[in-house]
Amino acid sequence: MPHVPPFRPDPRLFPFESRWFESEVGPVHYLDEGPDDPDAPTLLLLHGNPTWSFVWRGVVIRLRDRFRCIVPDLPGFGLSVRPEGFAYRPNELAEVVRGLVRHLDLQDLTIAGQDWGGPLGLRVAVDEIPRLRALIMGNTWYGPIDTWTLKAFAYAMSSAPLQDGIVQSNLFVERLLPLGVKLPLADEVLDHYRDAQPSPGMRAGVAALPRQLLEATAWLAELAEDVAEHLANVPLLLAWGMEDRAFPPAHMGRFRDDFRLVRVERLDARHFVQEDAPAELAAAIAGFLTDGPAAR
Repeated sequence: MPHVPPFRPDPRLFPFESRWFESEVGPVHYLDEGPDDPDAPTLLLLHGNPTWSFVWRGVVIRLRDRFRCIVPDLPGFGLSVRPEGFAYRPNELAEVVRGLVRHLDLQDLTIAGQDWGGPLGLRVAVDEIPRLRALIMGNTWYGPIDTWTLKAFAYAMSSAPLQDGIVQSNLFVERLLPLGVKLPLADEVLDHYRDAQPSPGMRAGVAALPRQLLEATAWLAELAEDVAEHLANVPLLLAWGMEDRAFPPAHMGRFRDDFRLVRVERLDARHFVQEDAPAELAAAIAGFLTDGPAAR
């Protein structure tokens, strides 16, 4: 049966052409926006939970005249397939992203990740170093979770009552997404997150990723070792929302310890920096890729 996306985004909010990649788990939706210049630097923008490529819209609009912006929806999110029996383990999700990178043969590549997009992007970066130019990370992590805040969150969200709330009541979109931004999201914006997962059967990925904070400990530990060993000399921009309760500024410490070429941009934002500060984030990315990684 052909894949039918859960809804059609409003072109006034999402003025992009939808493209499709036939991954091993089914059709994956992505954006490919940029100038008519085959030599334009390429950005791979990765979302987390419970968002989708829509979260990057304000950044893409501001950068697509200078950069090629590739923005996928992970399986289980946005307009992409919800594969039957898929476990939504990070290694499986990273493999899909890696498949897209290889399918498009992306070169001179800067990988940007926020929330789960961080560890997924770093895994792809380690595995595709010859393609890599730089990294951009914001309000994310790598390695096993090691703060009481994240551990408490993971245990709570993995519990049966809250798993039921995520699936049946769309808890992540209705409650946690609004808490992750400084200013209330417009109704039409929040509706685009609701409409991407309109029924319990569409929310398996959103429910699975909190469990993976604990279940993927070994995978995250291996990732941390690989990042420190293989990516230390890759230029890194940390574009960080300074009012994020889940990933406060202290979470930048590990990045700054493991990477040698780090630039920091402190943003007036909470967890979802793309929603709170798209103009500032886009300017930080453009400046980083134009001027280099000198810290400030």
